[in-house]
Amino acid sequence: MKTTTLIVGCGDIGITLGRELLASGHRVIGARRRPERLADSGIEGVKVDLADPETLAELPDADILVYVVSADRFEEEAYRAAYPEGLKAVLATMATRDKAPRHVFFVSSTSVYAQRDGEVVDETSPAEPTGFSGVLMREAEQALIEHDLPGSVVRFSGIYGPGRDRLIRQVGEGRIAPASPTMYSNRIHRDDCAGVLAHLIGKALEGATLEPLYLASDTEPAPLNEVMTWLAKQLKVECTETIQSPLRRRASKRCDSSLLIDSGYRFRYPTFRDGYTQVLKEGGFLKAGVVE
Repeated sequence: MKTTTLIVGCGDIGITLGRELLASGHRVIGARRRPERLADSGIEGVKVDLADPETLAELPDADILVYVVSADRFEEEAYRAAYPEGLKAVLATMATRDKAPRHVFFVSSTSVYAQRDGEVVDETSPAEPTGFSGVLMREAEQALIEHDLPGSVVRFSGIYGPGRDRLIRQVGEGRIAPASPTMYSNRIHRDDCAGVLAHLIGKALEGATLEPLYLASDTEPAPLNEVMTWLAKQLKVECTETIQSPLRRRASKRCDSSLLIDSGYRFRYPTFRDGYTQVLKEGGFLKAGVVE
């Protein structure tokens, strides 16, 4: 019998994961507000409204549950609805089933870390966010960690990939982060987000004991100025405007994914150069089509 994986919030990452799981023989069901957007993906679509108990009750049973919801706007009310309240509602629904999920995965964010001075952070580091987004993400994390259903939180750093090219466009406009003070940045390619989840799902189905928390970020935290300087070289543009105000509010930390790597995962795009090379080529950003 096929393993059934239910992806709640089946958007870009969910679809990428779903296609990967389909290729490995899973039955994949994607739950979202507009399931018609899953047409032609091979993923079975079901409609869900996290605030509507009736649609939650209609969610199908699954061996694996992946909660990868995105808030529809950057406001406290939207984050509360999408993360702690939405996850708690789904957990409460699935926990009552005769066939409860074997494992639940909640996709979180490294925004829960408040470190600002270039510290190395991993799963054991303090997560003491001050902004509403990180605080509400932490509340959702704890809801899963403390729940009776077996589950793991996966904290992704900054996600980039096809269609997630804001940094490339900033550089293309001639803008760059300052070289000093050093502002470390962390990222993970969209395809690695799917790869990490597929890897951990496979481990769960094999009966391996999973950790309650994994940090998922590529293997090379890098100063943002270094990343943008490299992008400028590929785009053959000269950056003349230094970005200032937003950067002063950013956290500066270096994410360490050793626990994930020790579990057997190998990054498809281990550095920003590997990943952005793919995005630049597929996105048609390169004038000459050559990466230096």
